[in-house]
Amino acid sequence: MATLIQNGTLITASETIQADILIEGETIRAVLAPGSDFSHTEHLDIVNAAGKFITPGGIDPHCHFDLPMFGTVSSDDHYTGHKAAAFGGTTTVMDFVVHEPKGFRYSVERWLEKAEKAAIDYSFHMNLTRFDEQVAAEIPLLPEMGITTLKVFTAYNGRLRLDDGSIFQALQIARENGMLVMAHCENGDVIETLVAEAQNARRTAPEWHAHTRPAWGAIEATLRLAAMSKQADAPVYIVHMNAGGEADMLTYARQHGAPVMGETCPQYLFFTLEHLQRPDGAKWICSPPMRSAEDNARLWQALKNDEIQTIGTDHCPFFFDGTKPIVYEGQEVAIPGKELGKDDFTKIPNGLPGVQDRLPVLWTYGVRAGKITPNQFVALTSTNPAKIFGLYPRKGALLPGSDADLVIWDPEKTVKYGVAWSHQRTDYNLYEGWELTGYPEKVFLRGKLIVDGEHWLGTRGGGQFLKRSQGQVI
Repeated sequence: MATLIQNGTLITASETIQADILIEGETIRAVLAPGSDFSHTEHLDIVNAAGKFITPGGIDPHCHFDLPMFGTVSSDDHYTGHKAAAFGGTTTVMDFVVHEPKGFRYSVERWLEKAEKAAIDYSFHMNLTRFDEQVAAEIPLLPEMGITTLKVFTAYNGRLRLDDGSIFQALQIARENGMLVMAHCENGDVIETLVAEAQNARRTAPEWHAHTRPAWGAIEATLRLAAMSKQADAPVYIVHMNAGGEADMLTYARQHGAPVMGETCPQYLFFTLEHLQRPDGAKWICSPPMRSAEDNARLWQALKNDEIQTIGTDHCPFFFDGTKPIVYEGQEVAIPGKELGKDDFTKIPNGLPGVQDRLPVLWTYGVRAGKITPNQFVALTSTNPAKIFGLYPRKGALLPGSDADLVIWDPEKTVKYGVAWSHQRTDYNLYEGWELTGYPEKVFLRGKLIVDGEHWLGTRGGGQFLKRSQGQVI
């Protein structure tokens, strides 16, 4: 069976054109001028996309599914989170494997078991949270498993953080093996000092999560990792950039030849410290925290000027009140969440929902608002991640031979967004009541229609693990 999508407007990272797309099996067979003759093609299913936009399926390079934290677990797993992603137009997600004491191979196999229920295509990054000779010897084995990325942390002392010397050695090993190092950039020593001071002063409200993780720590650590990138001649990807000063440091480093790239997330474009000061401020707790309106503006500017390369989500949802169940696919679900820290901000699970929200919110408040172009939207949320993480042109493209992952958008559809619209398995939404114009109508994964309006046609286990090759520095 073949599918012909006719009369649509294709939006890619580089152009906007009128074209028809012929899908055969799991891939795009041809992209041709409107009105091309397909009478010779048997068993043709025709989709009329007149008046609609067609984009490559979104790629979210930064998600956390089924992640243990603070005595609970993130509320979306590798089925529920994937389903939500699909409804928002994302067809590929990348998750982070917890670094277990038994080594990388055991850790990856454990995460593959968790992901057997995957509903869309997925890949993994490997957390690197301890470093010694044995770990150093294991790193070159990861590309054989299809994983070409390591994530390091400059915060979470005593848990996840590596010292600078270990990070530098990891960079050298990554360079020799065609791998990319991703970095969570904050100053762990400053954070530990400020948290202790806040606790001693009995400052326990959610806003103190932000006060104890100052923006200057992120700025300093971003430049520090960029400097190591240049010294090791190894690429670094700064995750979830949240402060305007980080964009300044990234641009400075790139102008001076450092092979460093950056990602931001929607929460750092729309929300500020003031949201943590609300009665329900725990909903906005994530690490790094929200900053200021000035930081929001600088990050938007960096996106417009192509200073930042991708927009992920850092999707890691928790219930706001896990004592009260919600109904998901006909069953009641309750998972302990942010109420665990109602009297102490240090016990609030760090993380937010966002994997479904990303594309629709950015379309309305980024593209339609004139902050980024439609082509930048595709580049930031699909094509650039595909290139950086070794998936292009299989993913992130509308080209013959590419996987037929694509989204048909209704540019005039209006939605009053919020938790009732979202398929993320949690009890709140950051964008509650926001008015959206333009929303995914149909979503295809490798040629199969998995979202049709409000109908879910995907399946548990329908996603594939993607073994990645060496990516590009863009």
